[in-house]
Amino acid sequence: QHKGPVAYVSIMEGCSKYCTYCVVPYTRGEEFSRPLQDVLDEIRMLVRQGAREVTLLGQNVNGYRGLDRHGDIVDFSLLLYYVSSLEGIRRIRYTSSHPIEFSDNLIDAYAEIPELVNHVHLPVQSGSDRILAAMKRGYTALEYKSIIKKLRRHRPDISISSDFIVGFPGETGQDFECTMELVEEIGFDQSYSFIYSRRPGTPAASLEDDVPLEVKKHRLQSLQNTISAASMAYSKAMLGTEQTVLVEGYSKKSELEFAGRTENNRVVNFAAPEPVIGKFVRLGITDAFPNSLRGVYHETLS
Repeated sequence: QHKGPVAYVSIMEGCSKYCTYCVVPYTRGEEFSRPLQDVLDEIRMLVRQGAREVTLLGQNVNGYRGLDRHGDIVDFSLLLYYVSSLEGIRRIRYTSSHPIEFSDNLIDAYAEIPELVNHVHLPVQSGSDRILAAMKRGYTALEYKSIIKKLRRHRPDISISSDFIVGFPGETGQDFECTMELVEEIGFDQSYSFIYSRRPGTPAASLEDDVPLEVKKHRLQSLQNTISAASMAYSKAMLGTEQTVLVEGYSKKSELEFAGRTENNRVVNFAAPEPVIGKFVRLGITDAFPNSLRGVYHETLS
């Protein structure tokens, strides 16, 4: 039994990319996509139980290749059109995607599917082509930037978050500078960034872990500081704007207030004169904090 306006639906399992640092292909197997109808039926059920927003899940979610009733393959971009056509779904998110599966059809969906939120989480891991090749990621920094450039043609203010690994075996100071240059150029809004650690059974585990721990820590802190500053700048730019928020529940800060999420994945805490959980509301943004916003209630939309 699902509760709440936000639902999560797994559409595929496993991964066939075999990045050299990752255990997923060995622990979860090759990519396997659920049939289209199974996915749509589950989302319909969740809508009947109150879901207004759905997040599609997969280790490589945009590698989805499900079969329809006729045995034809439906790719991820087409799946998004099917999901957006379901009555009751107002917002669509997904995670985690892979750059080499970020097709032009998927990019064009951002021009044609208003239910797709104004936020994309697209892991890059490094800005160094040499390290990306060692990781077996399958793309260059330029190719990654090209994806973001195309997305911003359709959605100029789209929020981009990403994953980073610092201190991968062989990473030099110049390699890390390439990552920082990419971060500055893209203007990432949020990130999940980690120090490299060896995973037994992966190809990278046989490489010499030659970046000193203190160097890894310093690089990680530099990366996180830069992205945190950019995130705060994005939040401050929202001050004085009006935002549509899906109210997910009571605020963690106070049970007298509500909390919801903007399209660009920011939590907003606010007070309202009526019960609004599960509804879309319009809020004026009054305060910006490192991890959240504060708003003033304007109206309930639905």
